[in-house]
Amino acid sequence: MWWEYVIIVAVLALGIYGFLTMVGFETRMLSRHTDRAAESMYTGYAGLTRRQRRSARQHGGQSGDQEHGGQ
Repeated sequence: MWWEYVIIVAVLALGIYGFLTMVGFETRMLSRHTDRAAESMYTGYAGLTRRQRRSARQHGGQSGDQEHGGQ
């Protein structure tokens, strides 16, 4: 009967170790260094700020960047 307790403790220890290993792996994968920048990921939005400023000028308003201290 005592060996059942040993097996239960071993299974729990392996489960905890496996979980911690998996979480550490995911953390390393999600936080690894990459050379990709936002500009390369969202190329379709590259001219959006310029269009917003032009539209604001045409309508006599200010763009969101200028309201928050941007240039």
